[in-house]
Amino acid sequence: MTTTPTPGNQPRRPMSDEEYGALRARAALWAGASVLITNPLGKVLVQRVDYRDTCLLPGGAVDAGESPAHAAAREVMEELGVTDVADRGLAVDWVSADSFGAPPSMRFPGEIVHVFDGGTWDDNRIAEIRLPGHEITGIEFVEPARLPGLLSPTDARRALSALRARINAAGTVLLANGLPIAPTVLDRLGALRSARAEHHYPWRDAPSPHGLTVTQVHGWLFAPDGRVLVLLEPETGAARLPGGMPGTQDHGDPLSTLYREAERNAAARLEAPLLLGHVTDPRTRHDHLRYAAAFTDVGVPRTDPATDRTCTRILATPEQAAQLFDWGEPATDQLAAVHRARHHLGLPRAVPQPVTELPCPTALA
Repeated sequence: MTTTPTPGNQPRRPMSDEEYGALRARAALWAGASVLITNPLGKVLVQRVDYRDTCLLPGGAVDAGESPAHAAAREVMEELGVTDVADRGLAVDWVSADSFGAPPSMRFPGEIVHVFDGGTWDDNRIAEIRLPGHEITGIEFVEPARLPGLLSPTDARRALSALRARINAAGTVLLANGLPIAPTVLDRLGALRSARAEHHYPWRDAPSPHGLTVTQVHGWLFAPDGRVLVLLEPETGAARLPGGMPGTQDHGDPLSTLYREAERNAAARLEAPLLLGHVTDPRTRHDHLRYAAAFTDVGVPRTDPATDRTCTRILATPEQAAQLFDWGEPATDQLAAVHRARHHLGLPRAVPQPVTELPCPTALA
């Protein structure tokens, strides 16, 4: 091993391999691997353990001579009893030595944690879980917004960053103490940090029945590339489709509501909306209509006079958008209706790609 002299200094003698190794060993870090697993409702699997008072994602330390991917698969087998392959990375996190107050006796030097995508487990896969007789005392699938209350601060930030990276579909992200080095719009607005509104209502491919009160009208608004417009609240990161509540000025016409609300909260101008169907809140008998329409340009977004806030507009594939909502199993039927309407509108199916923020104003080609 040789060294390069700095200007104005005398050349130093070559560093021996032993000295170089000792120098690098002083900067050594621990290595860990964890796995992000969700159920079909988008809830995250966390483990309760008997050796700390916070929950963890499945995972653990990378053993000597072991790759992080092998460690992740091994830990899933040891902790959940399920054979899995860790072949898709979501995040690599540099954890500083002073990030979570490790006791001096631990001599924690810092850590590199690799987060792998464990995918979405259906009921059959979940039924295969067999917990060991030690360490893991239980598991639970939790709403992403609950992670900060269950995991340590660094672990929670890392898990949410990895979940957003999965949705964003831009590849593995680099983190520092759980936070992205290059935040996306989902990170910047904190998507999924607030509880998603739970609407597990059956989907109907039909107009609203007589006798029900329509209280919400929203649209799946398509850009020319097949992606849809989604609104993110600036303070909570909560997602919603363009649209809103009928007003007296709409005279009972849901299309009038959609045009007015899409212009008001998204500054989007629509072309010939198609009725997709509806969902009904069984407790209140209130009906929520869904439309699909193409749009070609958006104007300057307006500030909501009721909240004094302006939503951020993003383009996402329908599948990415659905992950930002908690619509339960009926979401599958609604997505099928969305794609039928997209085909009818002559638009392509959007390929998986990163979520993008819409500037204002802009024309879409």
